[in-house]
Formats: sequence, structure tokens, C-alpha cells
Amino acid sequence: MAPRLNDVVAGRLEEAAHLLRDQGADVYRVNAYLKAGAGVRRHAEPVDVLFQREGLDGLKALPGVGDSIARAIRETLVRGRLPMLERLRGSSDPVRLLASVPGIGRVLAERLHDALGIETLADLETAAHDGRLETVAGFGEKRLAGIRDSLAHRLGRVRLPATTGAAPSVQELLDVDREYRRKAAADELRRIAPRRFNPTGEAWLPILHTERGRRHYTALYSNTARAHRAGTTDDWVVLYHDDGDGERQHTVITATRGELTGRRVVAGREAECRALVP
Repeated sequence: MAPRLNDVVAGRLEEAAHLLRDQGADVYRVNAYLKAGAGVRRHAEPVDVLFQREGLDGLKALPGVGDSIARAIRETLVRGRLPMLERLRGSSDPVRLLASVPGIGRVLAERLHDALGIETLADLETAAHDGRLETVAGFGEKRLAGIRDSLAHRLGRVRLPATTGAAPSVQELLDVDREYRRKAAADELRRIAPRRFNPTGEAWLPILHTERGRRHYTALYSNTARAHRAGTTDDWVVLYHDDGDGERQHTVITATRGELTGRRVVAGREAECRALVP
């Protein structure tokens, strides 16, 4: 007999809670996922029916479910996967996700991920409209139009409103980067075994969960093909954060050129980092 959908969703929330706890996340965040899992499991109506009828607001009305966890439930219902949980497990594969879009094969997906840092379908949709895809070889107007149409269909039911919260300052991002690298160097962090570029299954990738105000951060060294080729898997740090308005991603690197050479900088926000130089 197949498990109830609510039990499946609850199980993923509870697994996320257990991994967060094992990886040293804040106890309140761990308990939030446990409480939400229990609320989903006890709810008599299938949560997909609730979502179809009332949308995200219906999910947020479940006991213990706030904005972030409601989005996690929606991801599970609509896409059958929970990116945050995959990241905690070490099984995230953004290239495979990008390659699932018609018109993008594995080779092109690798290029998009490495050259543009695209990891999600939402990232891909933005790049398809802001001109960045046109800078990548292989993207003619016909292919671009097909990708835009495909993404509009796949994301149409779940697109979020534009994020309204203020982006974190570069000072905050660099502070999280310092905490991560200090604790990783001191071997104070739980290590996970990423499935990509890790044929021996070694648990080598340190993972940090930390907070800055309302923002919950997860930090990991970059495990991308580009980082491996550049030999920077112990330098480039990827930061994910969620402050209730949706998850965002930033990458912090050591600059290798210009006046910031040797300094830690937030990729794409070099001008703000330059303003911090005494």
C-alpha cells in the first residue's frame, strides 16, 4: 500500500530537521521543521488538495508552518523534490535539473552552471530574460524562445512574487564567510559526502548553519566543475540564506586581480567590497 502523501511530505520535513540538528543548526529551526512535519502528518485532508484550493496561504495555515516551510512543502508537491533537503544530504545536482529543460542537454547545462552560476529553474528563467543566456554559445533566438516557453509552463503555477526584502550587506556576507572558513579550518563543522565529483563517497565538504538576525544561512565550499578545474574547492564559498522572502544565493571568493587582489569579495558585488578597502 502506497504511503499517504501527507506522510511523505512530513517525512521529508522531519528528515530535514534531523540533518539540520546533526549539522549543528539552531535548535529553533530544527524544532520548526519537526513541528511542521507533525502538523502535516496529522492534517486529515491531503496537502496537495489543500494547496490546489488555497495555494500558499492554505499551507501556511497548517500548524507550525511559516513562510519558508510552506514554500518547501510547495516545492515537494509541485516538483517532487526539495532542493534544501538535497543540499543537506549532499545530493544536490543542479546540472541534472538544468538538463531536464527541453533544448538544454548535459553539456550545455554544465556550461550554464559553470559560466553563469545558474543552479535553479528560477535562475535560468531570469537569465533567459535578462540577456545572460545570449552570451553563451549555442543560444540562438529560436532556442531561447523555446526555453522561455518551457519554463513559463513549468514555473507558472509556483512562481513567487518578486522578493521584497533587502539584500544582506556585503559586510554580513563576508562575516558569514569568515565564520565558515574559520570553523572549517578548525574542523568544527559536520562534513557531508557530496555525490557530484566524489567517486569514493568521502565526507569532505564542511557545512555550516548560522543566523544573522532573521536570516538563516547555510554555507559550503563550492563543489562545481568550475571550482574543481580552478582548484578553488577550498576557497570559493557558496552562501544560501532565507529570511522569509525566499532563498537567495551568493558566492564569496578570493580576488585574483585588480586592487582587491588577495581579499575576500562577494561575486557580483565587487564595487561594494571595494568601498570597504581602507
